[in-house]
Amino acid sequence: MKNIIKNLPEDQRPYEKCFYQGEDTLSDSELLAVILRSGTREQNSLSLAQTVLQYMEKSSYSGLMGLLHISVEDLMKIHGIGRVKAVQLKCIGELSKRIATTAARSQLSLNSPGSIAAYYMEQLRHEEQELVICMMVDVKGHFLGDKILSRGTATSSLVTPREIYIEALRRHAISLIMIHNHPSGDPSPSPEDVEITERIYQAGEILGIPLLDHIVIGDHRYCSFVETGLWETCTG
Repeated sequence: MKNIIKNLPEDQRPYEKCFYQGEDTLSDSELLAVILRSGTREQNSLSLAQTVLQYMEKSSYSGLMGLLHISVEDLMKIHGIGRVKAVQLKCIGELSKRIATTAARSQLSLNSPGSIAAYYMEQLRHEEQELVICMMVDVKGHFLGDKILSRGTATSSLVTPREIYIEALRRHAISLIMIHNHPSGDPSPSPEDVEITERIYQAGEILGIPLLDHIVIGDHRYCSFVETGLWETCTG
């Protein structure tokens, strides 16, 4: 007999379990099985989902978190995962990040470094390279938009005041907030972070587009220059 989902008792089938008991009752493997929809000749979608999770255990990020870090090419190395299923799994990871960001948007306050950190946390804490983002503020003090200006190595990124203020002038920004991540998960600013903050602040004073803060994102942690004594160091 083929190993298919329909051969399982109804209360063990992920679709039926979700429908009758709610999606919160599904295990990680059952949730993945619903996304995968089908398995292979040798294993049903639930078994395939368990194989995917077992594969993640061998990586640096176990469990569902691994879906945010694994590449499509590496997913396709799993028996039963072709290009379509690999793309589906990657899209689920991206969707989860965007949902978290959308939820944080309603709480976003440019006067609150914590709310800014929450807004960018899911986007940046999973990155394996440093990204520098310029967050722009309009004349009414509202969020005008943002721009990724630099993508660096695993330990550093390169950005210049010129790059930042070209984008600020193009978007008619009145002020700026700089955000970048530390892939290590530790948001403690480096000496280089302090140096570039000072340079950007000085350039902003000359151009009349002040830098309001520099926020470093770690793993569920952040460091705001304004909330620490570092801001006085950079602007004094």
